[in-house]
Amino acid sequence: MTPDQARAWIAGLEILGMRFGLERIHALLAALGDPQRHAPALHVVGTNGKSSTTRLAAAALASRGGRVGAYLSPHVTDWSERVQIGGAPLSPEGLAEAATAVRAAAEGLDLEEGDRVTQFEALTAIAFWSFRAHDVDAVAVEAGLGGRFDATNVLPPSTAVVLTNISLEHTQFLGDTEAAIAAEKLAVAPDGADRLVLGPLSAAARAAVDDICAARGLRPVRYGEDLVARDTPGGVEVVTPRARYEGLPLGLRGAFQRENLAVALAAAEMVAGGPLDVAPLREAVARVEVPGRLELFAGRPDVVIDGAHNPAGMRALADALPEVVAGRGPVTAVVSVLGDKRALEMVEALGGVVDLVFTTRSSHARAVDAVELAGLAGDVGVPAWAVDDPAAALAEARAAAGPDGVVVVAGSLYLLADLRAALVAEGMGTPATLAPARKGTDPPEAN
Repeated sequence: MTPDQARAWIAGLEILGMRFGLERIHALLAALGDPQRHAPALHVVGTNGKSSTTRLAAAALASRGGRVGAYLSPHVTDWSERVQIGGAPLSPEGLAEAATAVRAAAEGLDLEEGDRVTQFEALTAIAFWSFRAHDVDAVAVEAGLGGRFDATNVLPPSTAVVLTNISLEHTQFLGDTEAAIAAEKLAVAPDGADRLVLGPLSAAARAAVDDICAARGLRPVRYGEDLVARDTPGGVEVVTPRARYEGLPLGLRGAFQRENLAVALAAAEMVAGGPLDVAPLREAVARVEVPGRLELFAGRPDVVIDGAHNPAGMRALADALPEVVAGRGPVTAVVSVLGDKRALEMVEALGGVVDLVFTTRSSHARAVDAVELAGLAGDVGVPAWAVDDPAAALAEARAAAGPDGVVVVAGSLYLLADLRAALVAEGMGTPATLAPARKGTDPPEAN
């Protein structure tokens, strides 16, 4: 296949298969020679922060001097960006070569009538095939949805596991309590595992995770106890059970990124077998960027875009905004939310940190109506004005913020896809990074 043919093949695959489980991905990888077993790995699961943690962990592992692969989702401009080799996206030719191999293997499987390899399964196989083809020394893998039945849950038992956090999301797939969701996500760790790192957890999530760890003999490293991170005048300091790292120049915005860095380093140490050399680690951490995560477009006014797409993510955004805004104002927001999210909690999180919300409707078929979303905001005392078209909503928000204010765009990755290109066209940033939605057929927003 050519690169364009590979992209078309991937885009045409079904999002959810006929059967929910790991049979197809195991069969597909077996047909490819089980490339997921090629290199030591760490596996990142959780509700929020997975992409940032995966990128930070990959950078930490790469600071040792080897070639590291990272598997991420969702993609930005191109499917190939989900597969990173040495910090760079897979080349178009590399994507085509991997997709050709995976397609041939998929077409040769003996599956039930009507059953097909899904899009995420194919992408996961493309990633592992590419990692082996490039002879990487280690890999960092971000889970997609959940854990137990996620296509990434095919890594060897020796894999280090990170649980970033737990909150209610995708309850139709994962369960409607934090305990149920924790069980689904921690299922990627084998019983008795001691290569497990836990990020910050709410009291309810902590109680659930403690019960699971006790029942399954899991022995984790816990953030806040065995593992801490704090700001210092010289940079971020992280203390793990193995080492103290001082003066880390973390460029990612938001206090939660310090926590992500800490759990990433603890997991990287497990893969590396010991502490990391701090000098190259500093260089590696400083270079990490995460598109669409508190991403600042400087202008008059400044525009900040963030992929927060669930209540926990929106609360983290709200907590980080005062540091980003740095006393400027007014602060306005452009918000769209998909219908399967807890929209009321999401807009409520913005109360007190933004002056006015412009609700809108992204191009995704499941986006909540702008007027309905504005009504929800009004119900919780958040001033809101409905503007159905995202571009018009952004224009209204910028006018309301004025040249010295700040505009925040959040609530859905698909809203970012709708608006980021316009910001780039004005010379406010790099080329557009978020691919447009495929109406009605998109997977649940992840991370």
